[in-house]
Amino acid sequence: MPNLVELLQLYGVLLVFAIVLVEQGGLPIPAFPILVVSGALAVGGGISWVACLAVAMAACLIADYFWFSAGRFYGTRILRLLCKISLSPDSCVSQTEDKFARYGPKSLIVSKFIPGFNIIASPMSGALGVAPARFIAFSMAGSLLWSGAGIALGAYFHRSVDGLLLTMSTMGTAALVLIISLLGLFMLFKYVERRRFLRALQVERISMAEFASLINEGKQPLIIDARSLTAQQLEAAIPGALPFNASDSQGFMAGLDKDRHVVVYCSCPNDVTAAQVAKQFLANGFHRARPLRGGLEAWKAHHS
Repeated sequence: MPNLVELLQLYGVLLVFAIVLVEQGGLPIPAFPILVVSGALAVGGGISWVACLAVAMAACLIADYFWFSAGRFYGTRILRLLCKISLSPDSCVSQTEDKFARYGPKSLIVSKFIPGFNIIASPMSGALGVAPARFIAFSMAGSLLWSGAGIALGAYFHRSVDGLLLTMSTMGTAALVLIISLLGLFMLFKYVERRRFLRALQVERISMAEFASLINEGKQPLIIDARSLTAQQLEAAIPGALPFNASDSQGFMAGLDKDRHVVVYCSCPNDVTAAQVAKQFLANGFHRARPLRGGLEAWKAHHS
């Protein structure tokens, strides 16, 4: 097997571009370590740090603009898709969307350092109508900061990184097997973490047919909109729904009738946010609180 360090020196720039593009595209493959390795190799002249920085930024911009365009044309549908395919359990929690709403496209400068937020920031920019030129400017700044930080760390700790690379180069095929195994374990960990997160939110759902029956029978269920403020701006609420006040949940629930049916809905896959809020209602004595299976999409499909 060729020397691992020689392979990195020969194909380093292409590897940097490919891995960064794949990670920024949404797959759970950590790209920051390859930037650190590139920075370490650059100290010894084995690779150009300028070229690595340039291709990393290019890969970031390509992925960011792709998701920006998808968000611009498909809006909330692309956000729900990203939540569904992401292995990060926090990527479709409402606070993630509100973080972007609070700081706007400026958040793109630091989004790549925040797990679960980076995958949302670019399509959210498109969905909220951020101007393309403004988006590109902040995306470039964030790409430069993230890529530059990885390369700078590698350069600063190059002695330690070089020692690790030297050890791996003597391992031959075993080094490649080790890297693939570690990557597989990382993806397995993220998958198990997501499944554990979803299991923790297991609570009895109410179907759209049951919800419609409650309304038709005049039982007047309390309808709670558990979506983020940003999501509420993007899509109209179910008529008569009360927006949930997460900052003062106790005060919000204090004035409600605990004997009424409570139907909580959101617009994220697996009804994650609605299940979280419904469990809060149940814990406070609302024994008829249930999340709506399918959320806002189920309501829209029923009334289409």
